[in-house]
Amino acid sequence: MADESQTVPSAFVCEGGLVLNKSTFMMQPGEALELENFEPDITGGYRRINGYSKYVDAVVPQTASSTEKVLMVATFGSKVIAARGTSIYSADPGGSSWTSIDSGRTGAGKYRFERYNFDTTDKLIVVDGANAPTVFNSSLTATDVSASSVLGAKYVAAFSDHMFYSGMSSTPQEIVFSTPFDEDNFSVAAGSGTFSVDNIITGMKVFRDSLFIFCESRIFKLTGSSVSDFIIADVTRDIGCINGDTIQEFAGDLIFLGPDGLRTVAGTAKIGDVELGTISSNVQSIFNENISSATEFDSLVIPDKTQYRIFFTKSGTVDNQTKGIICSLRGQKFEFAEIRGIKPASTDHFVDDGDVIVLHGGYSDGYVYRQEQGNTFDGTNIAGKYRSPDLTFNDPGIRKHMQRVIINYKPEAAIDADLFLRYDYEDANAPRPAAYPLDSASIVAIYGTSVYGVPTYGGASQPLVRQAVEGSGFAVAVRVRDGTGSAPYSLKGFQLEYQLGARR
Repeated sequence: MADESQTVPSAFVCEGGLVLNKSTFMMQPGEALELENFEPDITGGYRRINGYSKYVDAVVPQTASSTEKVLMVATFGSKVIAARGTSIYSADPGGSSWTSIDSGRTGAGKYRFERYNFDTTDKLIVVDGANAPTVFNSSLTATDVSASSVLGAKYVAAFSDHMFYSGMSSTPQEIVFSTPFDEDNFSVAAGSGTFSVDNIITGMKVFRDSLFIFCESRIFKLTGSSVSDFIIADVTRDIGCINGDTIQEFAGDLIFLGPDGLRTVAGTAKIGDVELGTISSNVQSIFNENISSATEFDSLVIPDKTQYRIFFTKSGTVDNQTKGIICSLRGQKFEFAEIRGIKPASTDHFVDDGDVIVLHGGYSDGYVYRQEQGNTFDGTNIAGKYRSPDLTFNDPGIRKHMQRVIINYKPEAAIDADLFLRYDYEDANAPRPAAYPLDSASIVAIYGTSVYGVPTYGGASQPLVRQAVEGSGFAVAVRVRDGTGSAPYSLKGFQLEYQLGARR
């Protein structure tokens, strides 16, 4: 039997997320140098993400070209609403056809919408940057807002029982608001009004008791409840939002894309102030690669995961090369990962009786998809990649002869992935052992979700896999890759066991 008395163990948990702004010597062992299509898991570790599948089986009808983008997708009541070209349609989730509910638009751009209820009736208001805002009631009857002052609005928000409109091409710095409880009444005597800011508006978002107005290089907030006490104040005159579709309420803050990456607007209740902070420095290099074409970016929030996703959609990039960033709040820290393979033209997220519905509209194929569904991207296998930092175990001058790797992971069904060890910063002359299997054909049975006869009674829900390995080097990195269409799983941590060799 081999003498293992000199074997040294070194364990680490998977936490910290993707970190690209540190030297590998400064990274913590649990941080990731590569984390693609894995998400920081709120229960700990890094979880391979779910896929997406068609939410409606039929293509949204096109009005001019088969490559038209799905410019809006929204859940409203029991229906899903989608816009393609100059028309708006409705369908049942899982349905096989779309019904036109509004048509005859001209020159429509990106559609944006607001769900609201001013008079005990749920309504959806839609703006497209070219036509009159359109209101849909619960019966999906469409009514245009008649005022010429809001024709071609790009942004809309319901705040303090008024409807606010902005982004009109002829008045890009102006905000028009309706009378209370009536999105189509602009009588000044009854409480309507207008005001302007000194910068071009890029988005609006209601947060707590304020309406935040994002501009190209300014941010303002409006407080009050009526025209008599509305007050607008500067939040900052030094930074702005470069794409209003990236503004989301997330983890008790507002998050948005600034010129230097993701930033938050955090309200401080004690003094009624706001503080701004960049949160994406760990992955700033990815933003720098993509931010020059930010006009088509989109975003969404997955509330039950405390997760924000931003997609770097570009017209000239195919779906499987489209990147994005996952931002998760774990404890008090933001952790990041990279997405590759999702290219939305529009998004929506909505919580319906505890069910989180996350949708995106296809960029060119005309379908509406539901994310967080299945194990593939609508039939295309998900390429999941994890890579640890280059681990020197506090001494890069001593060779380590690797003996085994113990992997702690949490499968959700049978998985099929590969484990690799790479030595000496993946030097071409360093050993490159073949892949070791990381699979779990027999897993713990979960009542209500497992298939009879497939799981193993009494199996471990978070097994430890002891894998004998070979090779040696002064530094070692752990890689995991999968692309087989298997179910998600979480990498919880690793223990590497080695024996010390000669000093360099």
